[in-house]
Amino acid sequence: MTHSLLSPTATLLVGSLRAAIAGGGDDAAVAARVSRTLEGHLTDPFLLSATQREPDPNAYRQHVLHVEPDGSFSVVALVWLPGQETCIHDHVSWCVVGTYVGEEEETTYRLRGDRLIPLRVNKTPEGVASYLVPPGDIHKVCNNSSSVAISIHVYGADVSILGTSIRRRYDQPVSGR
Repeated sequence: MTHSLLSPTATLLVGSLRAAIAGGGDDAAVAARVSRTLEGHLTDPFLLSATQREPDPNAYRQHVLHVEPDGSFSVVALVWLPGQETCIHDHVSWCVVGTYVGEEEETTYRLRGDRLIPLRVNKTPEGVASYLVPPGDIHKVCNNSSSVAISIHVYGADVSILGTSIRRRYDQPVSGR
């Protein structure tokens, strides 16, 4: 599904992402190219409309911006109010995340037996993109700041069919290293 409400600059982003993905290679190579491509668009103040920046008072809000007609990738804006977070999860495909407004905090985990072990906390400031490639991409994302955060996510999957990029939610207890 291609949304007709994309701004001209978001339309340029989608074209650039299409070219980055068409370059081929393994998932890590594709995700690295997509990350560099997305980072080049994160400072554009016209990338998202006012509607695409709207939060939800109860949970982070997902705005699907674009799904490639062949299902090869999706572009989503996530809007986070202070304190909002995801569950601990992993993904069905590679995932690129770029912070558009504010700052996101990501905690990564390793599964050891029936427990999750926190590995590190990464803070991603405005204008910076990073990527994850399964397996081994167990993490949680939150907005620990006092203002709204907005991130742009590119997934190597069709979220219009899947409804989400999450493969599995982890409910195991978290313990120290």
